[in-house]
Amino acid sequence: MRVEIWSDIACPWCYVGKRRFEAALKQFEHAGDVDVVWRSFELDPSAPSSRAEPQEEVLAKKYGIPVERARAMNVRLTGEAQKEGLDFRFDRLRMGNTFDAHRLVHLAAESGKGDAMKERLMRAYFTEGDAIADPETLQRLGTEVGLDAHRVREVIASDAYAADVRGDEDRARAFGITGVPFFAIDERYGVSGAQTPDVLLEALRQAYAESTLTVVKGQADTQCDDGSCAI
Repeated sequence: MRVEIWSDIACPWCYVGKRRFEAALKQFEHAGDVDVVWRSFELDPSAPSSRAEPQEEVLAKKYGIPVERARAMNVRLTGEAQKEGLDFRFDRLRMGNTFDAHRLVHLAAESGKGDAMKERLMRAYFTEGDAIADPETLQRLGTEVGLDAHRVREVIASDAYAADVRGDEDRARAFGITGVPFFAIDERYGVSGAQTPDVLLEALRQAYAESTLTVVKGQADTQCDDGSCAI
């Protein structure tokens, strides 16, 4: 069973959703049969590599709300993150474009390190105050999860995996995904938002039940001992 997760590295609810999905997966009886694939999604594709304004001011402008309300939203999000064991530090946040970071996740996925790369980038952004659009930062974070330093440098300096990122975003549009996180299970079930582990677990169980075949054994015939014939 494949679970594709569309998310943006700079999306706080995506980090919360990641933890909740991990909690659901720990309870899922068939977790070993689940292939998790991280898909790219940019909340602000036109974002510059860095911003001088504080995050709460950018948030207030985006939604047309007072800065005080944006600050209150951050406080609420910080509380939700704490429930999942995450330490959000909006006071350290250094906003910027996430396109190259998504390319790095695609590189890491080729060696089975996609999840580790996604986790490292999110922690760097939301907790450590790293500028994840900065090439040197991406170089360091990539090598920290075990990627080859030369290959990371090569990818960052090129447009490698750009088509993969765009391909993920094209599929998101085709599915009608307008917000993240979004969990697609076998391209048949979709769960939108950072739902609770119980909701995600129920979706996993339902999808798994409908994807498996229940075999009913009857009386064997005279040609094949178990009622079936093999080549």
